Amino acid sequence: MPFRAPLSDYEFLLNNVIGFKDVAATERFSEASPDVVSAILTEAGKMCEEVMAPLQRPGDLQPARLENGVLRTSPGYAEGWKAIAEGGWIGMSGNPEYGGMGLPMTVTTAVNEMMSAACLSLQLAPLMSQGQVEALEHHASDALKELYLPKLMSGEWSGTMNLTEAQAGSDVGALTSKAVPNGDGTYAVTGQKIFISWGDNDFCENICHLVLARLPDGVPGTKGISLFLVPKFIPDENGKPGVANDLKVVSLEHKMGLHGSPTCVMQYDGATGWLVGKEHGGMAAMFTMMNNARLGVGGQGVGTAEGAYQHALAYALERKQGKTQSGTIIDHADVRRMLLEMRADIFAARAIMLANAQAIDMAQATGDAEWSARAALLTPIGKAFGTQTGMRVAETGVQVHGGMGYVEETGAAQYYRDVRVTAIYEGTNGIQAMDLVGRKMMDGGEAASRLLDEIEDHAERARATMPELAGPVWEATETLREVTEWLVAQDDMADRFAGATSYLGAFARVLGGHYHLTAALADPAGPRAKLARYYINALLPEHAGLLARAQAGAHDLFALGIDELAS
Repeated sequence: MPFRAPLSDYEFLLNNVIGFKDVAATERFSEASPDVVSAILTEAGKMCEEVMAPLQRPGDLQPARLENGVLRTSPGYAEGWKAIAEGGWIGMSGNPEYGGMGLPMTVTTAVNEMMSAACLSLQLAPLMSQGQVEALEHHASDALKELYLPKLMSGEWSGTMNLTEAQAGSDVGALTSKAVPNGDGTYAVTGQKIFISWGDNDFCENICHLVLARLPDGVPGTKGISLFLVPKFIPDENGKPGVANDLKVVSLEHKMGLHGSPTCVMQYDGATGWLVGKEHGGMAAMFTMMNNARLGVGGQGVGTAEGAYQHALAYALERKQGKTQSGTIIDHADVRRMLLEMRADIFAARAIMLANAQAIDMAQATGDAEWSARAALLTPIGKAFGTQTGMRVAETGVQVHGGMGYVEETGAAQYYRDVRVTAIYEGTNGIQAMDLVGRKMMDGGEAASRLLDEIEDHAERARATMPELAGPVWEATETLREVTEWLVAQDDMADRFAGATSYLGAFARVLGGHYHLTAALADPAGPRAKLARYYINALLPEHAGLLARAQAGAHDLFALGIDELAS
């Protein structure tokens, strides 16, 4: 079965579950009516089905390669990028003043997820450009905006993010890259960066790198880091790519998956760059891009899960085995269990991602601090649960295929290989969990409490029509509230961090129950209610065990010494 864009799911969620009408009711996004959004999603779906999905396997089988210093992308990727660019899908949420569509991030999130389902390796390229666009919009000078933003949003140029160095992974403050003023408003950037997604390609006129480096007077750690825009070709007086800059791709990583996406080692040898934001304010500027990317990466997980689910479902419908009603494995109870778990979790994760994006839109449109806090709270949950769902569903997809899932020619394994890195890049899922129980709880748990209040109030109202579903959601939410209060009361951060991953998982489970309940209320006699019953009865109960682990503290984790671990 070829990939089919899940348009009905997006429209149902937007119109019946997450309350997208509130976004469209704002002055800023007043043009995002249901008809307009439906038309946009339909066109994006066609592009994903007809252009991107056929590139999924070729990119895996014929990876990007470096030939005599020149990067050659996978067959068809140039045409795929052209379709993405000409459709305006890179600048969807970009400022119209510079050529963007000005669409809500909620719509962009849905489109990006579809693109991830169709071909994750290629989708990563526009995602990087989108993140750079947002960082430049917020922090760059007017001159840089005027030159770079139209080119980035049109797809003539592409963008990257250069954080990581060999000795500085999650500890960004340990970087050694340097930037020295040239005396003319530019800087000479020197250093080596690793894990640079789409660090080069052969279908854009210019590649624009956002590079973290330290000025001569930069203090040690993250407070001494600045951000620089370093193009592959230095623009001339007409804004056209001019002379080659002093940078190069040293090598490409040989990865477990995402073979079509070149992951580069980048070398800068006094390359000319322009400061983005304030001196020593690089982390603030880069976090703008990273937060955008974290939402996008969560969507990559959900999108890959969708692709893996459709792949597994098609196989289950055609694989004949045993004397069952249809003669195929879909009639076996355990196969049905796997498919139902896949679909129920995809719905929950997709709803969390869209609700996260909606909170971002509402914060931008209203300036309301509570919406900003909601967006910040949901970001680590959406990123971690979205990518966990991607990994879990892709792995289950291999299992549905049985032995053939372990055979590469079926394509089932590619989904798992490709999605596995999403739980690692843009902040590992462990870091997301620590962020949730640490920085996101610095308000004493107020943002979390407001969200839990809404879920409980909603469940209480639902008792009148669906008590069998509303009751478990209310009870799970109340248990989550009690553990949240316990968590906030812990002064020892080690005790918080020890249970952070479990706590995040429980929070996601409760959110999933809430969104499934909302869907069931909107479709009481239809498939949404049936799916909700399965999720609430079979998957929501996992929250109890996760919350028990969240309260276990750090003692047992460190009771076994290092020597004992190694013995």
